[in-house]
Amino acid sequence: MKLADVRVGVLLIEGTNCEDESVAYFRVLGAQAEKVHLKQLTGDAPSEMRRSLEDYDILMVPGGFAAGDYVRAGAIFAARMKKTLARDIVEFVEAGKPVFGVCNGFQVLVELGLLPALGGTMSETPEAVLAINDSGHYECRPSLLQRVSRGECAFVSKVPRGRVLKVISAHAEGKILFPRERERKILDQLIENDQIVFRYVDDRGRYAGYPWCPSGATYNIAALINPAGNVFGIQPHPERCFFGFLHPDWTRDGGAEGLGDGSAIFESALEYVTRKF
Repeated sequence: MKLADVRVGVLLIEGTNCEDESVAYFRVLGAQAEKVHLKQLTGDAPSEMRRSLEDYDILMVPGGFAAGDYVRAGAIFAARMKKTLARDIVEFVEAGKPVFGVCNGFQVLVELGLLPALGGTMSETPEAVLAINDSGHYECRPSLLQRVSRGECAFVSKVPRGRVLKVISAHAEGKILFPRERERKILDQLIENDQIVFRYVDDRGRYAGYPWCPSGATYNIAALINPAGNVFGIQPHPERCFFGFLHPDWTRDGGAEGLGDGSAIFESALEYVTRKF
């Protein structure tokens, strides 16, 4: 598939944000991209506005506070998706198409059962949760993420193993937790399956606590992927450092021009699609 033919759908409902810049950045890289409301996929829209998941090669769930994040972060958005689109989503994922969740989108994918997906493509109930940060409040700060995954996945072909990216954290509920009685077993599975993609590190590349790990996430996990490698959830926002000038220290670095660290995630997803399809 040619890059210009790649179609990206950035999904939204009330309360999501970052969809405009996410669409714009996929377009900057040469793909077709558009915002799509959940109701456009469920048929609850005028005929000329309706869309199907089959219309897209990549599905992105952006950040924000979907449906006010009532109940739990991402829970309502995920419940609506599962009720109306479960079969279509499973078919999309099993066709090898990439699904990309950022911050609130990561929370949605976990609530939906697409991550970590240890028991199949979409688990009936969540296998993890994104809980309130250890600090007890919203954290907005630059975070350093080290790629630790060994193999290839749809979102890191442009990020060599061991490379550290500077990405922007902006969340109140970013602490990934697993059932206490199964935590060690689940972690062992994630490591064995090579599903932990990024971990929070400090400025010397060491695993560290707050503020380097802004949420207190289990095992410093910042990003996960499903066993098949095409459903990716990342808690910090790569789109908020897509360009060099969006980095918090860009003037200190001499006014960095061109693309920033976050662009590598977008570029990798597009490269995956153009190679696979």
